[in-house]
Amino acid sequence: MYDSRIWLPLLLALAAGLFTSVGSLVPFLIKDLKKSYLQFSLGLSAGVMIYVALVEILTTAITTAGFLRANVFFFGGIALIMFLDFLIPHSYIEERIEKKGFDKKTMRAGVMIAIGLAIHNFPEGLAVFVSSVASIRLGLSLAVAIALHNIPEGIAVAMPIFYATGSRKKAFWFSFLSGVAEPVGAVIGMLVLVPFLTPVVLSCCLAAVAGIMVFISFDELLPLSCEGKTSHVAILGVMSGMLIIASSLHLFR
Repeated sequence: MYDSRIWLPLLLALAAGLFTSVGSLVPFLIKDLKKSYLQFSLGLSAGVMIYVALVEILTTAITTAGFLRANVFFFGGIALIMFLDFLIPHSYIEERIEKKGFDKKTMRAGVMIAIGLAIHNFPEGLAVFVSSVASIRLGLSLAVAIALHNIPEGIAVAMPIFYATGSRKKAFWFSFLSGVAEPVGAVIGMLVLVPFLTPVVLSCCLAAVAGIMVFISFDELLPLSCEGKTSHVAILGVMSGMLIIASSLHLFR
């Protein structure tokens, strides 16, 4: 149980998750806080999440679980996050954020991105672990591909937090914690889920995650990114995020 067949898959999941932190270093390179940078980064975040959700996650889920089942879980994920969005007392949260001197809209968007990507990273870590147990070569390929697209995901989390708080450290830690969900998923997979996990169950979970990511993108990121006169910058960010993820997926297919 504790030989290299277990520890190497765990290390691969940890390494892939920590690449989110590479993206979180971007705020350390920015000296001036310009709104156009924020709009671009929010658009980038939306592009990353929408493309990953629809092209990678949902497509894989449909292939494994079937069109109807995958879409039931996809829209179920949307319904779940919509219910939580109505359930959470936003006014109370925003009052606490405002008291700390943060830009409440941008801070809330950053937190939602971090939550959405953490939920997305959890089954990714599980997928790296399971595939690595089956074949180290397969697991390594998957881990590298995930690590590459975790970099723009790290940027997606870090930039709104940075613009809301002005703190590079807060931006880094929020991004880091969203990436930690990946090795946590691998550990839980090792301890609990592997005996009960089937490709269909994993695909259904991923389809629900895709729905959550799409809802966050359309409900939080795109409206905030298009505020103001420079909305074309946000659209450029969306296209850039999609192109970056498409390129990373193509390299490791």
